Amino acid sequence: MSIHRAFAAAALAAGCSLAAAADPATHQPDPLDSPRWGDMRKEIFPPAAKVAFDPRVKVVAPLTAENALNVPVSVDASALADVKEVLVFADFNPITRIVRFEPAGAHPGLGFRIKLQQSSPVRAAARTGDGRWHVGGTWVNTTGGGCTVPSTGSASPEWQKRLGEVSSRVWPKQDGGERIRLRVIHPEDTGLAAGVPAFYIQSLDLADAAGTPLMHIEGFEPLAENPVFTVDIPASRSAAGYRIGGRDNNGNAITATIEK
Repeated sequence: MSIHRAFAAAALAAGCSLAAAADPATHQPDPLDSPRWGDMRKEIFPPAAKVAFDPRVKVVAPLTAENALNVPVSVDASALADVKEVLVFADFNPITRIVRFEPAGAHPGLGFRIKLQQSSPVRAAARTGDGRWHVGGTWVNTTGGGCTVPSTGSASPEWQKRLGEVSSRVWPKQDGGERIRLRVIHPEDTGLAAGVPAFYIQSLDLADAAGTPLMHIEGFEPLAENPVFTVDIPASRSAAGYRIGGRDNNGNAITATIEK
């Protein structure tokens, strides 16, 4: 081989090596072996984003979900440092994005319930301060149909009286922190059921009693009806009380004070 050809081959190999380092997930096999991962990679992340599968991002959900309208999921990215945001999505849902959250002062994790249209990987992508995305996930098997069924609330006049009502509970954790669980009365309609428009919570902000932010939650249509959120607060950020503020896609305000 000539010197020029050898140099060209070395340069090509180096270029491939740099490309692989820039985006490891392009070359990593999908641990969940989903035929949709390539589409998700293009849909969810910016073209130049650095994305890698990372077992430190934990997604816990039932292997088989009997109720596709109400599938419990918890995400924990606390094994990573400097988590800026976490986006949760399902490969085979007609609306793939489920929830996005920014842990301003809370632990980088969230518990919630979702709707699934069919069996699907449910994934969480955590972006750290260096701009990298770390992806974890799990398969959930279900009979499906959860995204195209109207909510029970949309057919009941009672929800109009209680729309946006928040109930909550706070209890101590062994590490000195606190766990907050809150439930918001809302139909959470996806807009995919005939004659029922999309109607869902778009944003919730959790703060302490003084107004210092703890977590911002951005909701999408596949969250379950009357969504329940579980947030862990570290000991250093525990407070005498907490506040919730937000709105849905129709502009209805959601406000509540959480007392212990």
